[in-house]
Amino acid sequence: MSAPVNRSVVLSTQPIDDYAQNVLSRYGQCKVATEMTEACIQREIVDAVALVVRGQAPVTAAVMDAAPNLKVIGRTGVGYDTVDIAAATARGIPVVYTPGAGARAVAEGAVAFMLALCKIIPFWDEELKAGNWNSRYTTQGRDLDSMTLGIVGFGRIGRILAELIQPFQMTVIAHDPIIDQDVARRLGVTMVGIDELMSRADFVSLHLPETPETMGFINREKLEKLKPGSYLVNLARGGVIDSLDTIDALVTSQHLRGVALDVFNQEPPDCSHPIFRHKNVLVSPHAMATTEGAMRRIFKSMTDDVAAILDGRDPLYVVNPETLKKRSE
Repeated sequence: MSAPVNRSVVLSTQPIDDYAQNVLSRYGQCKVATEMTEACIQREIVDAVALVVRGQAPVTAAVMDAAPNLKVIGRTGVGYDTVDIAAATARGIPVVYTPGAGARAVAEGAVAFMLALCKIIPFWDEELKAGNWNSRYTTQGRDLDSMTLGIVGFGRIGRILAELIQPFQMTVIAHDPIIDQDVARRLGVTMVGIDELMSRADFVSLHLPETPETMGFINREKLEKLKPGSYLVNLARGGVIDSLDTIDALVTSQHLRGVALDVFNQEPPDCSHPIFRHKNVLVSPHAMATTEGAMRRIFKSMTDDVAAILDGRDPLYVVNPETLKKRSE
C-alpha cells in the first residue's frame, strides 16, 4: 500500500532564499504566489501550513479563512501592516517577524542618501556624463559637519544611525515618545519635542513605525517649520508622510533642498506623480533593507521562527504571543 501523499504547501508571496527553501520544504512544497493580490493568495493558500509574506501582499481574514490548516505566518521584515493581526490572533495563528535583522542596512541607507543629497552626487554624475566638466565652477555641494540631524523615531534603526553618523561631527537630536535618556546620552543625542526638532534640523531622517498614531504625522505644517534649504529622508513607511503632494510643493518652492524616499504609501507608487520629475528627489523601491547581508539575516530569522512554530517550539520574535499560550493550553 502506497504512503499517503503530503499535499501541504508553504506559500510565499515572493521568492525565498536557498536557506528558507531547504528548511521549509520539510513541511510542504514551497510555492510562490502567482500574484500579490488578495484573490490570488486566497486561491493558492488552500493547502498551506505556512505563509511567508514579502512585499505589500494583503493578508486578510478572508485569506486566512481560505487555509484551514494554516499554522503560522512569517513576515520578512519588521513591518507587518499588511497582515490583519487581529484576525490572525482570533484564529490562533502566530505571526513571526524579523525585528533588527535589517536595521543596520536601513541606517546605512540613510547615511548614503544624506551624503548623496548634500554632495549632489547624482547631479555630478549626470553633468560629467553629459560632458559638462565646467559645472564644477558654478555649483557646489555641502558638508555634513556643520549640520544638525534630526532623527524621528529613536528605535533600533534610529540608534544605529546616530552611531554611524558620529564621525561626520553632526549635531544629533531625536524625537520619540519613548525616551531612553541613558541611551541618548551614550550616543551623544539630545531628545527633543517634534516642533523643536523640525525648527533646528538641517536633515530630518524618519524611522518611526506606521501606526494609526503616526499615519500622516509628517505633514506640511511640520515641514514648514524646517529651515529653508533643509533635507528630508524617509526610510520608515510611506504613510508617515501625509502626501506626496506636500513634498512636491515644498521641493518646488525650494523650502526643501533635497528629499530621499525609499518608501511610499502605495507601493509601487504612481510614477507619473510630479514628485518623480525633481532631480533633487532621490527614490528607491523600498530597497534599503534588502541588501545581501540583511536578506540573509532576515530569511534566517523568519525561517527559524516559522520552523519553531511548525515543530511546536516557541519562536524568538512573534507579534501576537497570546497565540502561543492558546496553543499550550
